[in-house]
Amino acid sequence: MIFTEKAKTIRVMFTPFRDGLQSSFGGKVRLNDILPAMKASAEAGIRHFEFGGGARYQAPYFYLGEDPFDDMKTMRETMGPDVDLQILTRSVSGVTLTTQSPEGLELQAKLMKENGTTWDRNFDYMNDTRNLINTGKPIVKSGMHHQVCIALMGLPFHSDKVHTADFYVNIGKQLLESDLHIDSICLKDASGTTDPKTIYDTAVGLKKMMPPEMILWQHTHDTASTAVACYMAGIAGGVDGIDLSVRPMASGTVQPDVRSMAHALKGTGYTLDIDPDKMLDIENILNELMKEYAFNPATTTPDPRVLGFPMPGGAIGPNVHMMVKAGILDKYSDVLAEFPMVVEAGGAWTSVTPGSQQFWLQAFNNVMYGRWKKIDPGYGRAVLGYFGKPPLPPDPGVIKIASEQLELPVFDGDPLEAAAKNIEPAKKALEERNLPVSEKNIFLVMAAMVPGKKMELNEGIRLLSGKPRIDIPLKKKEEKKPEKAEPAAPTAASVIAGPVTSRCTVTENNISREFTVTVEPIISSEAAPSPNPPPSAQPVQASVPSGTSVHSTFAGAVEVSEILVKVGDKVTEGQVVAKVEAMKAQHDIVAPASGTVSAIHVELGDEVDSSKPILTIS
Repeated sequence: MIFTEKAKTIRVMFTPFRDGLQSSFGGKVRLNDILPAMKASAEAGIRHFEFGGGARYQAPYFYLGEDPFDDMKTMRETMGPDVDLQILTRSVSGVTLTTQSPEGLELQAKLMKENGTTWDRNFDYMNDTRNLINTGKPIVKSGMHHQVCIALMGLPFHSDKVHTADFYVNIGKQLLESDLHIDSICLKDASGTTDPKTIYDTAVGLKKMMPPEMILWQHTHDTASTAVACYMAGIAGGVDGIDLSVRPMASGTVQPDVRSMAHALKGTGYTLDIDPDKMLDIENILNELMKEYAFNPATTTPDPRVLGFPMPGGAIGPNVHMMVKAGILDKYSDVLAEFPMVVEAGGAWTSVTPGSQQFWLQAFNNVMYGRWKKIDPGYGRAVLGYFGKPPLPPDPGVIKIASEQLELPVFDGDPLEAAAKNIEPAKKALEERNLPVSEKNIFLVMAAMVPGKKMELNEGIRLLSGKPRIDIPLKKKEEKKPEKAEPAAPTAASVIAGPVTSRCTVTENNISREFTVTVEPIISSEAAPSPNPPPSAQPVQASVPSGTSVHSTFAGAVEVSEILVKVGDKVTEGQVVAKVEAMKAQHDIVAPASGTVSAIHVELGDEVDSSKPILTIS
């Protein structure tokens, strides 16, 4: 039992409006559905919030049609100038999933500061101190509070070399001995899988080296129901601040509720700088604001299996939602079972974005295509050294396969030097489309650039062109059954004898989206069209190509990301003819037969499922 004779107040960063949204919904929650609760939280006396970065940077313009910087600015204006607003950045990846150039990271820090950020928590999933030092400098230069992270994880296999207290303390020692300015240090356990004893020993070891005025912070998730115990261990070891949330975005894959932690600390001499009695009012506001959102039990329910598949709460939520949408949630347990294999073979980097997504996608590919038959590009590049040095040497066999499949050599240089310099290409893409060129717009485009992804599908271009993809996890509304009506008198009507394709525009919240709609008549012997329709109702003729239809391999909705053939092309059985994006990765669609492409039924960016043909081979 922890206890202190000298009373100590533990600082709290309030997380429902960033990590809570990410861990519950992949960040896909509209600003207006949380803003009143943020205002109420500030009025309740909370002075430190997480409000951006991580998936909460990408989700607004990837899925909601909102500008993330405008969202941040609105939050700052709503909550006033006196609260600390914090973002989460991913070292060499910044707020993206790919390695960024030094110039890109400098632009990122500048924009974050300009749009209301006061603290930047920066982590490196490899725990590569070289990366942390190089990417911390732009944060310091911008004037934000620089909080450097040591990324924690419980291993799904035994090792006494990495992810131990000594391993973590040594990382802290290297950082403190560097020339990097550090305002505070955070022990960040994104998967909630580190045991309390390791956390306690790490905190004790770090506090012995840290300047007395430097804050030691702790972050964990309640996925395995151990978060309160881990926070108690950290506080006993000297932790000064922790991350907490509030229902309905608390516990499960998120942080514990303020009330749970306050209760655990009763009588110990430790108190929180947040009033737990104010939480019910905030919870009630959130429940009302978010009553239309569909909470998934996989993100709200603790799951001790995470101890064997160290997956962060912020990644479980998005991946579950993507699997549901793609119609492959039945593969979830199989992917989890593959996790220990890919973690150990990769080199045991910490399972936090983008490393967690790399683990996930490789486990997913192993399940879908056979072990190591398809190397995920991110996982492969990580194994080869393009994101930094993994804690353990990766499996030599996997290195060889990754190098062959990706056609890349092993890399041991500085990841930032190898990063693509995307500022000028992003600027050029804006100019070619007559879109406003500004630092913010350049960054929106640049941060969405992924190797091999067509610029037409770039989320920054789509947002700025007024054609964003909208994907909000709302509850499905039940359709009202029409009331029984008296049969109408027969009237003359137009007869449609074949499929009719047209385009329509749907406008929602001042955002217009175009859809292609094909209507096919259902004709039976009981309701056949008249053989001699009147002149005003001549049948609309449409040619329907016969042949072999090519469909997506996913039962649910996925996006068409590439069409590699055109009408008239000769194709052979097994040839890749298109690609779809599912689980943030590209998947090949192959021809089931040889022949000639007689029709293409979709365009880039269209969503398809296994029932809608992509093209026809005759």
